[in-house]
Amino acid sequence: MTSVPARHPLSVDDFQSRLHKIGEERYHHRHPFHLLMHEGKLTRGQLQAWALNRYYYQSRIPIKDSIILSRSTDANLRRAWRKRIADHDGDGSQVGGIERWLALAEATGLSRERVRSESEVLPGVRYAVDAYLNLVRHGTMVEAIASSLTELFAGRLISLRVDRLREHYPWMRTGLGYFEARLVQAPEDSTFALDWVLRHALTAEQQDQAANALRTKCDILWAQLDALHFAYVEPAWPPPGAFRV
Repeated sequence: MTSVPARHPLSVDDFQSRLHKIGEERYHHRHPFHLLMHEGKLTRGQLQAWALNRYYYQSRIPIKDSIILSRSTDANLRRAWRKRIADHDGDGSQVGGIERWLALAEATGLSRERVRSESEVLPGVRYAVDAYLNLVRHGTMVEAIASSLTELFAGRLISLRVDRLREHYPWMRTGLGYFEARLVQAPEDSTFALDWVLRHALTAEQQDQAANALRTKCDILWAQLDALHFAYVEPAWPPPGAFRV
């Protein structure tokens, strides 16, 4: 039998370029739902549906980060990563991202009780977010950390979104604190995560794991918007029990 030659890992620069290419091609900044949002073409009801469903994702982020903390044997990683939980849950002295997202939902006209109940979340959104938790729970640590690298591409999208929401939906201006905070938090978080992945994905197989995890996370974000677009834009068929515009 002819043995398959071992693959050599990419250089750090080439590996980093591979990761960035995934974001350029697959991040959800190109999704039609986001394009409609940024063009000012969504109704208040469609924005309410987005805020209500996106809350399910936001509320699971500190759970995801807690899973990573519980799996890590690296004290340096744990010290850096626990900041993410405080960023979303708050630390007692200031509110976190989840509270800021509820303020955004209230700015659209929803009650926080309705959003927090999670009773009207689309099945497609629920399945996608739960798949993210399963990826972090059952994948390798390289996969778990690499799945967060969508934050590398969030900065430009958040800046654009804040500008467009202020321009097209002035009644939402009081609820934009979440995005304003993420403009600072996301670059800090992604810098640490990228450095960790570059230092720990040392083999070709580990680099493949990291790239595939990032691709899967992009798919998870895209799938949430697919569900929203199908239910509330075209053909506008929300399933039984889901939020109604």
